Amino acid sequence: MIRLYDLLIKGVRRLTDSESIDIGIKQDRIVAIGSISDSALKTIDGKGRVVLPPYVESHIHLDTALTCGFPAFNQSGELFEGIKLWNEYRQTMTEKEVTSRALDVIRTMAGQGVLFMRSMVDVSDPNLIALKALLQVKKQVAPFMALQLVAFPQSGLSSQAGREQLDQAIALGIDGISAVPHLEPTREKGVASLVYCFQRAQESNCFLHIFCDEIDDLQSRYLEVVADLAYESGLKERVTVSHLNAMSYYNEAYVRKVISLVKRAEINVVTAPLISSVMQGRLDSWPKGRGITRVKDLHEAGVPVAIAHDDFLSPFYPLGTGSLLNACHMLIHLAHMTGLDDFQDVFEMITSTPAKILNIDNYGIKKGCLANLLLVTASDAHDLIRRQPVAEVVISQGHIIAETPLQQTVLHVADTLKLNDEKLDFV
Repeated sequence: MIRLYDLLIKGVRRLTDSESIDIGIKQDRIVAIGSISDSALKTIDGKGRVVLPPYVESHIHLDTALTCGFPAFNQSGELFEGIKLWNEYRQTMTEKEVTSRALDVIRTMAGQGVLFMRSMVDVSDPNLIALKALLQVKKQVAPFMALQLVAFPQSGLSSQAGREQLDQAIALGIDGISAVPHLEPTREKGVASLVYCFQRAQESNCFLHIFCDEIDDLQSRYLEVVADLAYESGLKERVTVSHLNAMSYYNEAYVRKVISLVKRAEINVVTAPLISSVMQGRLDSWPKGRGITRVKDLHEAGVPVAIAHDDFLSPFYPLGTGSLLNACHMLIHLAHMTGLDDFQDVFEMITSTPAKILNIDNYGIKKGCLANLLLVTASDAHDLIRRQPVAEVVISQGHIIAETPLQQTVLHVADTLKLNDEKLDFV
């Protein structure tokens, strides 16, 4: 008997459909979708579970991950204490331990269904230890995880040394470059750092991923500069901005202006609700800010918005499980996105939207797409975000790379909780 498929998934359904489908996979591609009776080398009983495209992590720091508490715990929880602790830690950092920590996080997140990742890498270290380690990690995980690396100049680009470090990162083969204008000494130097970053992106054919206005200061207005540079340079959708926390403090007239500039420039936005909700607003008097940018307004204006996990047990964020559904759950609360359609929109902020931002080819559940799939027990996007279940089966490029048994609870006190047969009337 000729087996037409390497892997056959029977009896699953798409998140927004009620119809059951089968999916036939040959090598690394989806080659058939529908009712399939042909044989396969391996068959998975879908058991009515939902089949999802993989989650996409659009902004994480693999170099700082798992360093929480070293050399000390960030007691204030503020950004600048986190930077101080990180600068101390990297004085003793080695390529071996960066590699080990990064692989631990990648394994954790891949097991939960993240198969695409964009990681920031601090290039302020003169020896570029973290970057060299993560370039090797990128090659190592390529069989199951697509990893993009962004040169992140934590110490800024206003100095000659900062620019030389960025140039070295480009020479080593970085995918994208960044700037942190709100941390530069003056607004003028912040603007200059952006101009330099755009210039180098065009020369090196790198994309841009800018840390923008990650500060509770309504005077921090670099987003308009990024949007204008993106529009004038023609880079547009190759430009992504993260955080935009200052936008939550802008007056309404200015918010409308800057969102229109972002829309015109066709740039992308990434929000990180987990870290933003605990790091931002610490200097506010009561009532304190909610910690994130105007996600709902940006989304309703048609701006592509993605949700990222960002930090993972680092000097900047002492928590993190690697679950992007957890990040969605936080955003639902902070952004007041609890309408009927909001849950599906938010789910797409960790799937199809960041897939476009990362320029991922052949993404999705269609014939011809790469066979990157998740099987999860859930009814719809609302159920996924509410319960945050771990993917029970993770398939990368046609291969099963992770399985997590469905969690089931046996209640041993069930008999004592049985109600009498009499009908109960509830008011």
